[in-house]
This record gives sequence, C-alpha cells and structure tokens, in this order.
Amino acid sequence: MTVTVDVSASHIARRIASTIDPVFAMIDGWRDVLEREIAATTGAAPGADTAASAASLDPVVAALVSPELERAGSLITGAGFVASPGYLADAPWHLAWWLSGSNTFGAGPDPKLRRLEAVSDPDSEQFRDYTTLEWWRVPARTGTRHLTGPYVDYLCTDDYTVTITTPVRAGREIVGLVGTDLYVARLERVLLPVIRESGHPCTLVNASGRIVASTDARRATGALLRLDGLVAALAPLHDVVSATDAAALPGGQTVVPCGDTSLALVLEA
Repeated sequence: MTVTVDVSASHIARRIASTIDPVFAMIDGWRDVLEREIAATTGAAPGADTAASAASLDPVVAALVSPELERAGSLITGAGFVASPGYLADAPWHLAWWLSGSNTFGAGPDPKLRRLEAVSDPDSEQFRDYTTLEWWRVPARTGTRHLTGPYVDYLCTDDYTVTITTPVRAGREIVGLVGTDLYVARLERVLLPVIRESGHPCTLVNASGRIVASTDARRATGALLRLDGLVAALAPLHDVVSATDAAALPGGQTVVPCGDTSLALVLEA
C-alpha cells in the first residue's frame, strides 16, 4: 500500500541519511585501500606464497583511520580493521582498532589517539570471541555492510554505541571487516534538532526497532520501540536493496526509511 508522507518528514529522512552516508563512504574507501594492499602483498592468485600479516597491515590501517579520528567535529570515536580468525600469518586473532581522544574507554588523565588494547590469546579469561558479536556475524553472513546498535559496547567504548562494519575481501574470501564506532550521544546531538523539525512526536530506530534517538523523553536510547506492525514495516530495511517506501501502522504511526542507512523515522499522529 502506498502511504502519503508529509514533505517535511521525507526531507528530514533525507537529512538523516546525508549525515550517515559520508561515514558509509569513508568506510568503503578504507575497505578499497585495504583490499588493494592485501592483493599487492599476497598476490591476486589463490594460494600465493606470501601471506598477509598484521605487521604489514596495521600501519596501513593506522594511516587510514587516524586523520578522521583526530579531526575536530568527527562523528566517529573508534575505527579499524578486524581480521578473520586464522587469516593473518602472525596474528590468529587480531583487532587493529584505534580510539579517538574523545573516547573515554581505558583513557588516562590526558585522553589522546591510541590503539585499543585487545586480548588476542583465546586461552586468556579476558579473551572475547568477536565472531559471536552482531557487528561481525551479520556482515560475515550477508557479505554486505551492517549497522549494529545502539548497544552498550563493552569492548571498545563502554557506552551506547552504533557500529558500522563492512567486509574486506581477498578475491572472494572475506578476510576481515573494516568499520567504525559512533557514540549515540553524539549522534543524538546532531540528529535531534533535525528530527524535532517534523512537528510530530518522532523516533529514529534501527532495522530491529531499537531506538537511536527520540523527541519523546520516555523512549529510552537502546530500548525496543514496541508498536503494532512495526516489525513488519521495518523488515525491508534488512534487505540489501535500499528500502524506500513509507508504511502506515495500525496505530496511526508512519514509518519513513532514511535512505539506505537501515534507519527509519517513526512519526506519530
């Protein structure tokens, strides 16, 4: 069923997409550089004698992500590359992930750009298998970009976070993910003034109905928005193809996709 959407709501959805799209483009650019580096290091043909290594890739990753992490006003608070287990010759489990000075996770009295100190020994009690986490599982299964969250990221931020990850390939094989973390509080500061322009009670949710930001203080960040028909209305956002059609819910709410971000506005009458 075609749903007529207020022009201002469509405009707001496009503005939200325009805030997130540059982050997507940046990550895609990082992926392209890493794939070229891996191809140059290992050779394009399967079974090449030279294996990719953390020693060769880590400086490339650092050079890619550091300028954006240090840029004033950047939305991102952490970024890097996470290798598929067993892919790198010198690091069976490996996170090459850097944190900005605004990221307070594990920071000292004078926060600055630094590398995440991740436990990579699977025999350690502190080790965490990152392949079980949504930001790894979904893109590894689908082969496409994924937006995870909001969720409390105990691995990299210890705060409500949105993580965007996309696969890195060598030939047809997924050899890792490249991605970034964004503090939800920072996204709220940028997006809430835009959302309020709708003139309606309005909530921004991810494809699972989890709240990113809302003009209603009773709707908490990270909680599921429970409305009749919402799960079905959001289902197209899980598709690789961008969802563009608005949907009407039985309770009178309207769901407006925000481009291909996998986010949607839920406007109440």
